[in-house]
Amino acid sequence: MILCGGRGTRLQEGTSSIPKPLVEIGGRPIVWHVIQIYATFGFRRFLLLTGHLAELLDEFVAGERWPEGVSVETVFTGEETPTGGRIHLAGSQLSGSTFCATYADGVADIDLGAELDHHRSHGRLATMAVVRPELQFGVTELRDDGRVSGFHEKPRSDHWVNGGFFCFESGALAYLSESSVLEREPLEGLADDGHLHAYRHTGFWRCMDTYKDAVTLNDLWASRAPWRLWD
Repeated sequence: MILCGGRGTRLQEGTSSIPKPLVEIGGRPIVWHVIQIYATFGFRRFLLLTGHLAELLDEFVAGERWPEGVSVETVFTGEETPTGGRIHLAGSQLSGSTFCATYADGVADIDLGAELDHHRSHGRLATMAVVRPELQFGVTELRDDGRVSGFHEKPRSDHWVNGGFFCFESGALAYLSESSVLEREPLEGLADDGHLHAYRHTGFWRCMDTYKDAVTLNDLWASRAPWRLWD
């Protein structure tokens, strides 16, 4: 499942007439990049959980030539439905006990096969990839007397944050409702009950939250694109 219902209001430029998942990186919508990452690791069935300007995502899916064996479908989950609510509404579309979910605006060089193996090994209901993002600003190191001893240009955070790549068992759906924000009560409840494990990803990761992020990802695509794991 790929969450594709957001409006992308913080992107500001270029998103008033298209949904955020269709903002292009290297000439292809960012959701296309997300699907390619998963397809590289053998994932074959994709459900795009749509909302804002859903008809444009329908047109994109219908007009795209996907890799052999890959099936991409859209599931309209409402204009204003929160993230957990979208997964809840699409739950009836699932055919197996284990499923993965992610956002349409994040790319990484994450080994999704290894994450799925990790998920299956611990036997709990949910696994969440966690990352240590690059800080927006450089860090100044100070001595006790106030003298500056050095600088670090945009170091990684000391804290792990939600990286947006999830593995779930069907039992996790019981923690969701139509009004659920995935990142709040559902994940908190899974954690409280001992059913949420972390998968640490230490490689490249970036989400497209602002227009500046979109520019950065386009620049990376033009040079080395660390998330391009496919031929």
